[in-house]
Amino acid sequence: MSKTSRTSITMPSSAKKGSIIEIRAIAQHDMESGFRYTESGKLIPRDIIRVFTCTYNDVEIFKADFYSGIGANPLIIFTTIATETGVLEFKWSGDNGYEAVNQANITVS
Repeated sequence: MSKTSRTSITMPSSAKKGSIIEIRAIAQHDMESGFRYTESGKLIPRDIIRVFTCTYNDVEIFKADFYSGIGANPLIIFTTIATETGVLEFKWSGDNGYEAVNQANITVS
């Protein structure tokens, strides 16, 4: 079973060649640590996003590994250099078949 969630990307749609752009990526996910218990004492299984990657025209430019200490709905903020017009692809993957993918276009002049 594959689970997905809503994602949001905030970044400029255009930039001058060589300029630094800020990218904000968020995925809605509860990020259950695996250390909590229900009211009846049953352990709640771990369910976290484990890896986030961003590619720019199919070249990986950013990667983050997550662990059980990360809070719900993780927000990732990073920068890159606008080198050419193209597509940035954002991918989150995790426990229990979790996967979410989003894309954003950028025009570089």
